[in-house]
Order: sequence, then structure tokens, then C-alpha cells
Amino acid sequence: MTQSTTQTETHTSKKTRTLRDYAGLTLRGIAMGASDIVPGVSGGTMAFILGIYEELIDSIRMLGQPEFLQAAFKLRIKDALTILNWQFMLAVSLGIGIAILSLSHLLEQLLVNQPVYLWSFFFGLVLASVFVVSKRVKQWTLPLGLALLGGCIAAFVLVGLVPAQTPEAWWFLFLSGALAICAMILPGISGAFILVLLGKYQYVLSAVNNRDILTLALVAAGALVGLVTFAQILGWLFRRYHDGTVALLIGLMMGSLRKVWPWKQDEAWLTDAAGSFVLDGYGERIVTQQADILPSLANSSDITEFVFAILLAVVGFGVILLLDRLAGVRQL
Repeated sequence: MTQSTTQTETHTSKKTRTLRDYAGLTLRGIAMGASDIVPGVSGGTMAFILGIYEELIDSIRMLGQPEFLQAAFKLRIKDALTILNWQFMLAVSLGIGIAILSLSHLLEQLLVNQPVYLWSFFFGLVLASVFVVSKRVKQWTLPLGLALLGGCIAAFVLVGLVPAQTPEAWWFLFLSGALAICAMILPGISGAFILVLLGKYQYVLSAVNNRDILTLALVAAGALVGLVTFAQILGWLFRRYHDGTVALLIGLMMGSLRKVWPWKQDEAWLTDAAGSFVLDGYGERIVTQQADILPSLANSSDITEFVFAILLAVVGFGVILLLDRLAGVRQL
């Protein structure tokens, strides 16, 4: 076993935790799952905010290590579980599953009926996270500032792109799954949004509804390969260029504020091959392009909405500060 692998295992699977600690990890998983439900918000952002991001990446990374693969192929289940940080992964995965099953309907309803309030809360969360996570960089330098700026510009441009027309070949479905899952674990970038950009959101959604096993298998295979491969890259970056990687990820979160700006105007919608609008589960058109606008204060209802939106953003900001105060500044 190499030295780097040993260090990774020490950092993750050998960490001693109590039942209360695992309950806390499940709560963090719930926050991640709730974020993944909302288009444009990444579960990776929540993992980053809540101080479990690097451990999550290292744990996923172990799935691609030779020691684990050898044990798995030889059906040495006990050895495979020992190599993996399985208690951590189970607790976080349980929380994500609970959120998806219990909160998806509520959050989707809010997204349809009260989008300004929902986006305001998430805007406060992400904005506070930029402040909190920036304290994890020991000393800011010019190269770190450039890394932050690069991440910010990249995310800002990415979330404003218009969906493209793309092929439906097997290799592109595989690639779509890989890119979507990579985006999902990056702070500030939504995997579902990447599928929209690649022109495959409606196609994959139809595959789910029509139980197209082949299409789903290709996307899932790409997601698995992309997840494990990308985790290797991120794990290496954290070990070799820790502060630079953190600065880049902070930049991604800053750039993603464009996506979670509460006041928007719809400009384009998803259409199928016949040119008809694609509807979501609530019969609403799926928006593909929006313009950020200033809040209207033309009447009393607009002013009331603005005040409540600001209050929710403050609440979101305060939640992150409170979590940071309770848990202390975590080092990635």
C-alpha cells in the first residue's frame, strides 16, 4: 500500500466517532440532499459549508483504489469495508436519502409557488459560506486570489450558458452522466443543470418515466466512472495544493450566486424535438434561460415580498454562522 493511500485511510476510515457524531453526519446529509433537489444548488456546496467535503471526496476516492477493487472482486467483503470509510458514507447517504424522500415535494412546491423566498434563503446560505470557508485558507496570496477569481468567472459564465443540441449516441449519454456527477460534487454547480446544458435533461427524464433501462444504465455507468475518477483528481489536488483548491472552490460558490439570485425573469424554455414545451411534474414549463433583475417595489405586495426575502436571506446567512460557531472552524 502506498504512503498516500495510507494517509487517506488514516484521515477517513480510522477516525473515531460516537453515535452522536454519526447522527450529525446524517443531518449534514439531509442538508446535502435538500440542496440537490433544488435546480442550480449543489450538494457539494453544502458538504463544503458543513466541513465534510474533503472527507467525502477521500471516501469516494477509495472506491477506485487497487486495494478496494481487489478485495471487492475477490468477494472479501470484510476487507473491502475495512478499506472504505463505510460508516461515514452510510451516515451521509442515509441523510441524503431521507431528504430526497421527505423534502423533495415541499421544496419543489416552494420552487414553483414561492421561488423568490426559496432562492433568497439559499442566497444567504451560499453568501455566508463564502465568508466562513475563506477562513480555512491560512494566508491569502496573489496566486490564491487568481484561483478564486478564475473559479468565480468559470461558474458565473457556466450558469449563464444556453443549452446546446447534442447527440443521443451511447458515448454521449455516458459522458453526460460523468459530467453531471462531477458537477454535483463541485460546490456551486448543479448536476441537473449540467444535463440541461448538455441537452439531456428531458431525455434522461423521459428514460426514467419510460423505464428505458439501457439509457439509464449508460448514464449511471458514466456517473459511477466520473465520480470515482474525479474524486481521485480532487483528492490529489487537496493533498498537493490544499489552499489553492479551497480558493478555487470558493470562487465557484461566488460565481454560482448568479444562479441563486432571487429575482429573475424567464427568457427561454426547454422544448422537445417537435418544438413543444417540456413540462415538469407540476405542469410548469422547464426554464432554460433566465435574466437576473432588480426587485420591483411598485406596490405594497412587492415591498412585503422584498422584506421577507431579505429576512430569509439573513436567516440563511445566520444559519451558516451559527453552524460555524457551534462546530468551530474546520480544516479541510
